[in-house]
Amino acid sequence: MAGAGAGMLDRVNYLWRVVATGLSFTAFGMGGLVQWLLIFPCLNLFVRDPQRRSRMARAIIHRSFVLFIQLMRALGVLTFDIRGAERLQRSGLLILANHPTLLDVVFLVSLIPNADCIVRSGLARNLFTRGPIKASGYVCNDSGSGLVEDCISSLRSGKNLVIFPEGTRTPRDGHRQLHRGAAYIALRGTSSVTPVVIRCSPPTLSKGEPWYRVPPRCFHVTVEVGVDFPVAPFLAGTTEAIAARRLTDHLVAYFNAGCASAGS
Repeated sequence: MAGAGAGMLDRVNYLWRVVATGLSFTAFGMGGLVQWLLIFPCLNLFVRDPQRRSRMARAIIHRSFVLFIQLMRALGVLTFDIRGAERLQRSGLLILANHPTLLDVVFLVSLIPNADCIVRSGLARNLFTRGPIKASGYVCNDSGSGLVEDCISSLRSGKNLVIFPEGTRTPRDGHRQLHRGAAYIALRGTSSVTPVVIRCSPPTLSKGEPWYRVPPRCFHVTVEVGVDFPVAPFLAGTTEAIAARRLTDHLVAYFNAGCASAGS
């Protein structure tokens, strides 16, 4: 009987987390819609300076992401552990992170009040996300050859630019393929990189996985902000193309080691 009771509790807990995950993402979508319809139009009306307006919009998004993460924790969907967050409290950082889950950008932006990031052009047209994206001035990835320059301009303006060099979420098999665009941005636009390793256990919300396929237990996210490393050594005595390849290989090794250290 005790085993049957425990099994029933596990089943109830699982069903609740499915419902709670759905509620969380519904709240996320509705929050984006409210910001687009109400908050950001008021911002456009009363704040005339474009730079101040976009800075305020990024602060609003930062705070809403903090609330979203807190909501998911309160509902029992996830727990989390942040390490080295104080390293993100500076300006003009290039933050390069691995990308295991759908929530990675939410966690990072919740830690950075003046965050910028590269967003897919499809999100800029999405009903629930286009308002915040337009108001914040996030870099859109449909700028083609101008993307690298847009990112460099973001860094030089003092924003903290978040990039996932994989370009998409890591496959469940853990095989990472990094694009070299992030390396070119680092080599041309900054003197150092702030690396971040994100781990999720058990794995969930990964590439191609629907939101309702929740793991067998509440999942735990660890965000570990590493010590900055300089980019100059990768350029020493070589071409930019080779330096970009070296830096990309270094990032692959860094992310692999960071995830392996926790057995994820």
